[in-house]
Amino acid sequence: MTNVPTPQMIPTTFPTLSGATFPRSGLLTNILLVLGGAALVALLAQVELPLKPVPVTLQTLGVLLVGAALGWKRGGLALLTYVLAGAVGLPVLSGGGAGLAKVLGPTGGYLAGFVLAAALVGWLVERFGLDRHIPGAALAMLAGNVVIYALGLAWLGHVVPALHGQALLTAGLTPFLLGDALKLVLAALLLPTAWKLLRR
Repeated sequence: MTNVPTPQMIPTTFPTLSGATFPRSGLLTNILLVLGGAALVALLAQVELPLKPVPVTLQTLGVLLVGAALGWKRGGLALLTYVLAGAVGLPVLSGGGAGLAKVLGPTGGYLAGFVLAAALVGWLVERFGLDRHIPGAALAMLAGNVVIYALGLAWLGHVVPALHGQALLTAGLTPFLLGDALKLVLAALLLPTAWKLLRR
């Protein structure tokens, strides 16, 4: 007779990669993880194809990985730290950009979406353990991308009123779909692979 899992046996939360690696992390470890996540996104932001008004970068890959690896609290804080660092003048945004005007400019919605996407991906990973397998990881990454695009397009249409309808999609969505699909696949492959290596 096989044991049927009861609600008490099903975990309510799953450890993240960082949680499994540093199970007893203190304040200093948490700060370093948050700063490390922000630094990774800042580094990937410098890999850029300078389209206007929204450049193509590797930031979203960093956002998705940081959210999944750190969880919703630390992942969200890492991306908030990244955006605030750019707002106060550190050249961490795409193309070395910085300043409040940059954060509130045409790409501001995408930056806000980064924070929420990292938190959402982290929550999905912690709640359902989606990063253990490729299909689940891809689903979490897709959800994060939807949040980034939703906020990004809404803000872009607000800041640049001339962009609406098809013109808005052409400026803020269409050029990025293929690249983001490839980044999504890469992130979805990296996460389960990292778990396998950690278990070994």
